Amino acid sequence: MPYGLKRFQKAESLHFITFSCFGRLPYLEASETKDVVEAVLEAVRARHGARVYAYVLMPEHVHLLMNEPPSILVAQFLKAFKQITSRKLKGDRERFWQERYFDGNIHGESARSEVIRYIHRNPVKRGLVASPEQYRWSSFSHYATGVRGVVEIESEWTAALRRPLIAKKPR
Repeated sequence: MPYGLKRFQKAESLHFITFSCFGRLPYLEASETKDVVEAVLEAVRARHGARVYAYVLMPEHVHLLMNEPPSILVAQFLKAFKQITSRKLKGDRERFWQERYFDGNIHGESARSEVIRYIHRNPVKRGLVASPEQYRWSSFSHYATGVRGVVEIESEWTAALRRPLIAKKPR
């Protein structure tokens, strides 16, 4: 582990995670590749009960804002995700993903909103699109419309779906 790198897991906070393709090469450039990565992210999210608050798939890296899954560590979640996507997409490459990842703990609504905005603006900042709604491989459209995409996003809409309906008492 590099000097000074600390990970705070089981801290009951959100994690802003960034990880890159091997050699920071644009392995996620093709639409089909990003589609596979999204599908695997949703499958691993659902299997482990994780809540994803935001994500974006850039050509050579991924940004993800998520909670700590109830049954495994964030590191184990990422390991499962990377192994499955690597098996599907590696081809004849030596490796698909860099081994390491950046993990920052996010506390408070203001910090959470700032990270979500950063994630959604990343394709614009890089010049891939003129506005976030033009980029298909992120959680932006869910925040803009409430419509569920490939990856279930934790938001006011999905939280409302989990709340039990309160039966009205007859008068």
